[in-house]
Amino acid sequence: MALCLVSTGAAFSRRLIVSSITCTAPTVLRCSQCCSLFNWNELGRLSFQSPRMRQLTRLPGSTRCLSTQTSEKQVNLRKPKEGGGRRKKEAGGDGPEGTSSREDIRALRLQKVDKLRAGGYEPYAYNWGRTHTAEQLHQKYIDLPSGEEANTEEDRVSVAGRITARRAFGKLAFLTLRDDSNTIQLYCEKARLDEEGFEQIKGVLDIGDIVGAQGTVKRTEKGELSVYVDKLSILTKSLLPLPEKWHGLTDIEKRYRQRYVDMIVNPDVADVFRARAKITSEIRRHMEDLGYLEIETPVLQGAAGGADARPFVTYHNALGRDLYLRIATELHLKRMVVGGFERVFEIGRIFRNEGISTRHNPEFTSIEMYQAYADYHDMMSLAEDLVIRCTLALKGETTVTYQGTEISFEGPWRRASMHSLVQDATGIDFASFGSDVEAAKSAALAALPGGNPNLLTHCSTVGHVLNEVFEAVVEKTLIQPTFVMDHPVEISPLAKPHRSKPGLTERFELFIYGREMANAFSELTDPIDQRERLEGQLRVHAERMAAEAELAKAKGDDAVKEQANEAFEVKLDEDFLTALEYGMPPTAGMGIGIDRLVMLLTDSASIRDVIAFPVLKSQ
Repeated sequence: MALCLVSTGAAFSRRLIVSSITCTAPTVLRCSQCCSLFNWNELGRLSFQSPRMRQLTRLPGSTRCLSTQTSEKQVNLRKPKEGGGRRKKEAGGDGPEGTSSREDIRALRLQKVDKLRAGGYEPYAYNWGRTHTAEQLHQKYIDLPSGEEANTEEDRVSVAGRITARRAFGKLAFLTLRDDSNTIQLYCEKARLDEEGFEQIKGVLDIGDIVGAQGTVKRTEKGELSVYVDKLSILTKSLLPLPEKWHGLTDIEKRYRQRYVDMIVNPDVADVFRARAKITSEIRRHMEDLGYLEIETPVLQGAAGGADARPFVTYHNALGRDLYLRIATELHLKRMVVGGFERVFEIGRIFRNEGISTRHNPEFTSIEMYQAYADYHDMMSLAEDLVIRCTLALKGETTVTYQGTEISFEGPWRRASMHSLVQDATGIDFASFGSDVEAAKSAALAALPGGNPNLLTHCSTVGHVLNEVFEAVVEKTLIQPTFVMDHPVEISPLAKPHRSKPGLTERFELFIYGREMANAFSELTDPIDQRERLEGQLRVHAERMAAEAELAKAKGDDAVKEQANEAFEVKLDEDFLTALEYGMPPTAGMGIGIDRLVMLLTDSASIRDVIAFPVLKSQ
C-alpha cells in the first residue's frame, strides 16, 4: 500500500490510498498537488478519506487529481479479461471521463449541455468581445514581475480560446487556454468568481471546451503569466474528448482524415499551415512587385492540355459533354499573353488522376508564370530570387535543414545540361547515338539499377531513353539546388528548339533534394511546329495505349479490365493552336510546385503533411 499526502491548504491534508494491483495500462500518474509519481500498473482502487472524493484520471500529457462534487465513493480500474478479452480504448479527458469510452463521455457531456440549458445558460454562444490574444498579453506584460498583479482599469482584459489542460483543487483552479497565437493560464479563485462560475469550472467544464474569460493580469510566484479571472463563460461545449497527445492520435491516416483534431492536439501541425500561407503570400507579393498580373483560368476544360498526365473526367449535364479537370494552367495563361498581357501568373489547384506517394497528391497547388520578351535564362534568375525570398521570409537565412541534410540557397545555383549530368554519372554520351534508339537502349541497360529493361519499354526515341536514365540514376543525387538544362525535344513538346543545339530545347527543371521543384521553357511560339509536336505526342500516346492493351490481353480478363481503367484519351486543343496563329510574342514560362516548396522549407517528409485535407482511401 502506497500513501500520498495531498495538500489542499494550510489548514488540513488528505490521504490518497493506493492498493490492489489490477490495472495494466502503461501510464505514469502524477498527483498535481504533491507531484508524487505512480505507475498505473500499481494502481487499483482509489479513495480519499474526505467528504469529497478526489479521482485520479488520465489527461493529455499527464494525470492529475481532480476535485468532483460527488459523495465519497470508490473508483474501480479493471484489468482486461484474460483469454483475449479487449478493454475499451481509454479516451483522454478529465474528471470521471478518463477511463470511460468515447460514447460514455459524449453522453456525459450531453447531460452537461442539458444541465446548462436547464439553468438558463446557452452553451453555444453567439460571440465574445475579446480585447487581446494570448500572444499580445505575453508581449504587453513581458516585464511584469513574478507575484505582482496589473489591476488598473486599463489592465482589464478579455480572452477566448480552447481549454487544453486544467488543475482544480479546493477553492482554486488553473486552466490553460490556447488561441490562435499562443497559450495563457487562467487563474480562477472561488473568492473572486461568483458561485455559479466556479461551480461550472469544477462540475461542467471539460478539456476541449471553448471559453471566454475576463479579468486582470498577474504573474504567479512561479513566473506564469495569467489572467486573474473574475468572469468565465463557456462559449462552446465540446462533446467529444481530445485524444492524448502522446498516445491517442498516432494513426497517421486518422491524423490526415481528422486534421482538425490533429491541429488541436499537435500545435506544430498548425504551424506548418501558417508557414504555407506565409510562403504563398510571399510568392504572390514578389510576383506583383515585378509587375505580374494574377489571372484566374478555368478548372473545367474541354481538353486537358499543358502536361502529359491522366486527367479527371466529369460530365456536364446541361451542355451534354465531357469536361476535364485541368492538369495545368499553361495553355490558358498563354492565351492571355496572345491577348496582350505581357506578365501573368496564377496560383491554383491542379488535378491529376495518377498515383499517390509522399511526393504526389491527386490535387496539388502550383504557380505558373509567363513573361513576354524573356527566355528560360530569365526564368532561372526568377526561380532563384523567388525561392531565396521565401526562405528568408520564413527562416531569416538562406540555409535550411531538410530531413537531416543541410541545403544552401546561396546563389548562383548550379547549372548543367541533362546530357552532361548523365554522362558524368554513367560515362554514356547519348549524343553519339544520333537517332539509333536500340543502341541507346543497349547502353542504358548497363547503367540502369538492376539492368531493368522494363524501364525502357515505352521509349521510342533516344531522347526518351536519356530521360529514363536521368530519372533513374541522376535525379536522386541532385541535393543542392541545380538547374538541369536543355532537355530532348521528344519530351518537351511545348518548349522552343535550342538556338544552338539541334535536337534539344531551351528548357530547364530545378531539382532540390533529388526532387523536381520547377519546370520552365523558352516557350514555343511557332504555331506550325507546335501543331506537329502535339500531334506527334498524340501518336506516341495512342501507340503506348495500344501496346499496353495487347500486353493485357495476353495476361487475361482481369488485366484487360485494369488496363481499360488506366487508359485515357488525349485530345488536341485546337483553340490553343488557333490562338498561336494570331501570334504570341517571344515568351518564357515557368511552373513551381508550391506543396514541394513548403515541404522543403518546413522539413515535412510527406506532401500530405503540407496539404490540410489530402485525398485518402475510403474508410
